[in-house]
Order: sequence, then C-alpha cells, then structure tokens
Amino acid sequence: MATAAPGRATRAGEASPSTPPRPQAGGAALPVKYKGLLTLGVMMATIMQILDTTIANVAIPHMQASLGATRDTINWVLTSYIVASAIAIPITGWLSDRIGSRNLFLISTVGFIVASALCGAAQTLEEMVLFRLLQGVSAAFLNPLSQTVMLDINAPKDQGKAMSIWGMGIMVGPIMGPLIGGYLTDNFDWRWVFYVNLPVGVICFAILWWLLPSRPIRKRQFDVFGFTLLAIGIGSLQLMLDRGQDQDWFSSTEIWIEMLFSVIALWMFVVHLFTGKNPMFERELWKHRNLVTGIFFMMVIGLVMMATMALLPPMLQNIYGYSVFDTGLLLMPRGVGVVLTMFVGAQLIQRGWLDPRWSVGIGLAIAAVSLWEMSGWTIEMGSTPFIISGFIQGLGLGLVFMPLNGLAFAGLPPHFRTEGSSLLNLTRNIGASVGISAVSAILAQNIQRSHQYLGEHVTATTMNGIASIIPGLGQQGALVTGLIDAEVNRQAAMIAYLNDFWLMAIVTAVSVPLVVLLQKPGAPMKNDPSAAGH
Repeated sequence: MATAAPGRATRAGEASPSTPPRPQAGGAALPVKYKGLLTLGVMMATIMQILDTTIANVAIPHMQASLGATRDTINWVLTSYIVASAIAIPITGWLSDRIGSRNLFLISTVGFIVASALCGAAQTLEEMVLFRLLQGVSAAFLNPLSQTVMLDINAPKDQGKAMSIWGMGIMVGPIMGPLIGGYLTDNFDWRWVFYVNLPVGVICFAILWWLLPSRPIRKRQFDVFGFTLLAIGIGSLQLMLDRGQDQDWFSSTEIWIEMLFSVIALWMFVVHLFTGKNPMFERELWKHRNLVTGIFFMMVIGLVMMATMALLPPMLQNIYGYSVFDTGLLLMPRGVGVVLTMFVGAQLIQRGWLDPRWSVGIGLAIAAVSLWEMSGWTIEMGSTPFIISGFIQGLGLGLVFMPLNGLAFAGLPPHFRTEGSSLLNLTRNIGASVGISAVSAILAQNIQRSHQYLGEHVTATTMNGIASIIPGLGQQGALVTGLIDAEVNRQAAMIAYLNDFWLMAIVTAVSVPLVVLLQKPGAPMKNDPSAAGH
C-alpha cells in the first residue's frame, strides 16, 4: 500500500505527524506516532457524537416551552437529526475517497461543533430543526471514520483491543446520555446539552489536526441515481417510523405514502446495486460473508439496545416514580457491564482462549436471559432488579459488540473499511429506529388492550362494595374514581412493558443460532475475493 499523502505541507525533509510512516509487513495500514493521543482524540469525537443521540431526549419538554412548540412539532428536533444522519451515512465511503479521510474527519468535527453551538443558541423551532439537520449530517460521518481510523492505526494483532475501546464509546454513550442530559437540564439549562460539545470538540479537533493521517485519495464516480434512491428510501422509512405513533400508523394517509416511497425506492436501489454501473457500494463488499452477517447482527443489537433504552426511562419515571437523574443512575450498571466484558473479552480473544464466534453467541444468549428476567418484574419492587438485570444485559452486549466488529472486518481489504463501517453503522441505526417504533407501537396497543381487560374486572363485587358508596361521596367520590382509574392505567402499562421485554427476549434468542454463519478470522473465506491476495 502506498504511503498516504500528508495532511498538511511541511518543509523539505520534515515529517508531519499527520503523514504516516510507510507500513511494515504485518503492521498497521497507517502507522502513526503518538498512537495513544490520537486514539484519545478519535474516541472524544465518537463519544461526543454518540452522546447526542440520547442526551437531548430528556430536555425535550424544556425545549418545547422555550421554543413555543407543540407536543407534536417538538418531536422534529429528534426526527430531523435521525433522518439527516441516516441519509448521509451511506456516502461516507465515497466522500472519504474523494476528499481524503483526514479532511472529511476534520470537516465533520468542525461541522458538529458549529451545529452544536447553533442548536444551543436557537430561538425558534424552525432554527432548531435546521441546525439539528446540520448536526445530523456532520455526525453521520464521525462514527464510520472513527472506526476506520482505529483499525488503520493498529496492527492486525491489536485491532481486537482497538475495537473494544471504540465499542465502549459506542455502547456506553447512549446509556450515559440521559444521565448527563438530566443533570445539565436540572442544574443549568437545556441549552447546555448542546454547549457541552464545544470544549470537548475543540480539544478533539486540535488532536486530530495535529496527528490524524489520511488514506490516499481515490477518484470514484458518484452514483447520483443510487444515492437518490437510497436517500428517498431511508428518509421515508425514518419519517414513517418516527411519525407513525403520532399519526396512528396505517390509518394515516401520510404513513401509507411514506411506506410506499420507502419500499419502492429501496427495492429499486437493491436492483441498481447489483446491476448498475459504478454503484454506491462496490459489489465486492457483498462477497464477504462475515461483513454481511455482521450487518444483520448490528441491526439486532440496535434493536435490542436502543429499544430497551427507549422503554426503561419512561417506565422507571412513570410507574416507579424515579426522577430523571435517578433513572440515569439506575441505567449506569448496564454501561459498567459493557465496559467489563469488552475489556475481558478482548483479552481472552487476543490470547486465543475464546473463539470470537462463541463470544457473540454467548453474549446474545446472556442478553436474551436478561430480557426474559425483565419480563418477570413486578409493579412493587425496589431498585435491585433494575441494577442486576441491567448489569447482566451489559455483560452480554459487551461480549457481542467488540468481537462482532472484528469478525465483520476479518478478511476485508483496508480500502473497503470505511464503506463497511458505514454499512454497519447505518444498519445499527435502522435497527434502533425500527426497534423503538415497534416496541412503542406494541406498547400503546397493549396498554389499551390491558386497560380494557382490567377495567372489565373492576366491578362492585371485586371492589368489595366500595363502588356502591362512591356516588354519595360527591367530589371525594370523583377523586376516588380517578385514583382507581390511574391505578388501572399503571397496571395496564406495566403489563404492556413486560410484554415488550418478552418479545425482545424472543427476537434476541432466535438470532443466536445464526452465529454459525460467521467464520473465524484466519479461516479461508468462502466466496471471498480477497482471500488469495490478502
């Protein structure tokens, strides 16, 4: 592989920190000096971006009042970010080749910092949505690029450890988001959930500017037709998923239109991908079995992790009465479990004591067991079950995420890494969107069904004669009736949450046998065009 072009001009004979030395056999694709400091800068960018997927959620009620928005329109603050990020992710590989991975990383970091500052200063809902669109586009490139850099600057023998460090940021970020967002909102102002990115971003940019190397620029024709189809398909899908609950799903004409646009555009994109000239994703990518299998598992991880994270905060606050900050504290053990098994698993796999495929299977099984335990929660219990189940689920997810990334990139030529990473991140985001929308819709339906069932059993007989004296209590009787109805609602909501946990446990357990589709790193990859040459 040729030495990458320098990131900035230097005097003759003087090496730039951003110009990697020539790689040695068996070494990193882009060797760098001060690898530890560069890793810190890359991880700061990763965590800064991933935190923003959840940190703003807890501040939505405060934004609504400050920006003069309604309950329906304020959701565009979240929807605009998700849609913009989903549409932009697929072009990461082409942009990285076209303008250079270093330049794209730096531009994205600056864009994210500026957009965060603008979001914090927004005075109207229209301004906030516009700035969130800019933030979403900038954020889209940070995750694939950061993962690619972590692989490029580490030799193959160290890539497992590098992926465990990167995975910690990806997995722990969404868990810490509500806690940090709740603290900033309660103690300062909702605008600080965006302003907090500024000092972190400036330090991150300085490190990246100094040390970040670049891949060689490759001239590739941009697939305008393919990108248009993919953008329409993903954008329509995200809009349908985000707005479906508010629009009562398929009773709404808007949802039907968005679904049809999504299905037609994505079908045409798949056909174009395998038949057209110069497709957006090079067809060789789809011949790597581990990458394709990893894409499926990433969707499952997005579904299980983000759907669970979407369900737990409202459950803990509305049914059990915990504050926003206490809810964040109760979710922290999940992050502890993730960090622990990512660290331990990386050591075991690196020493050859654990097959990474076994790690993925065991991790999924542990996550399924924890979700099954959650389906047995009761409406009157202390905090211990939340802590234990969260910690166990974190252990499982940590065992899955790191080795899965390593397996997905095993045998994949270095110049395909950015595109492969963008596909993995895209499918994880789509899995999260589908999972959150699905469990929210099922939750709402089950609440109505359970409320109706429980209400039918609230009779004069079951209430031990209380119903007969309520009419004579006047205003106090109305209060009693309201309390009874509130308790029926609480019980119905609890049943609905447990059903969601049970459903996610089944989805996770069913995916475990598919681990057999993965191939161990170092084994000959069937139908792998790089097997002979790499």
